[in-house]
Amino acid sequence: MSTTVMIGSEYLPLHHKSKGFILKVPFGKLAWITVSLPLLSFIFCVIWSILFHFERATYTHCEVPNFLPSISAAIGGFSPQRHVWRIAIAIHAGPRLLVAKMYYTYYQGVLYHWIHFMAMIACWLNVVENMALIGLTFISSADNHVVHEKLFVTFMVTSELYMMLTCYLLRSMRRSPPDNVEARSLRIKYQLLAVNLTSFAMAIYFFIRHNSYCEPGVMQDHLHGMYHLKENLTVHIYCGICDQRVARQHICKHDMFPQQ
Repeated sequence: MSTTVMIGSEYLPLHHKSKGFILKVPFGKLAWITVSLPLLSFIFCVIWSILFHFERATYTHCEVPNFLPSISAAIGGFSPQRHVWRIAIAIHAGPRLLVAKMYYTYYQGVLYHWIHFMAMIACWLNVVENMALIGLTFISSADNHVVHEKLFVTFMVTSELYMMLTCYLLRSMRRSPPDNVEARSLRIKYQLLAVNLTSFAMAIYFFIRHNSYCEPGVMQDHLHGMYHLKENLTVHIYCGICDQRVARQHICKHDMFPQQ
């Protein structure tokens, strides 16, 4: 007797004579649960780090504090954030691998036959991306910085290549025009690709800049300058009745709001 898991397929009874016991999972609900797990756990990790580990989570090697915790610090530096993130990634990894297989089956149905090898490449890029994410999740930067860094680079490169290849295949290599749902899905994919590439480029820029110059934040500089301005300069106000400028720290007899 066998057990079969079917996602988004046609109706089958709970027990099928040829397939054994059937567990049918609606694809839409599975997709929402899968994408929500890392998102919600990440939000939890950042908020918890801000509330309970802010100073340590924003500490940097050159002793210039961050405004917010880095991703590595938020998800892998402290407990319980580390455990919440790892559990979420472990649970969502299985459905993501199933989705990778389903996408390959979908590619075979809508793409030209001679381009199926690229669909296989896209599928394997997705698998490697997921494996790299699992690896960098369970091997933190504190545990093994070199391995963590290589896994992170692998994750980012395969993620970007997979998204670009998916958009290319579904736009230029279809055997038939997409329906309304597929066209909308492709538009969303392009929008997410643009957001992802922009975010990735900004992350690289700020990472290199931070490690090269160890600059404090712009707002921190601004507040620091305001502090020195207050300490070193005399601020004046104009009194219309006296028809003259008076120092703010001195009280004009017509000043209704003297300096405290």
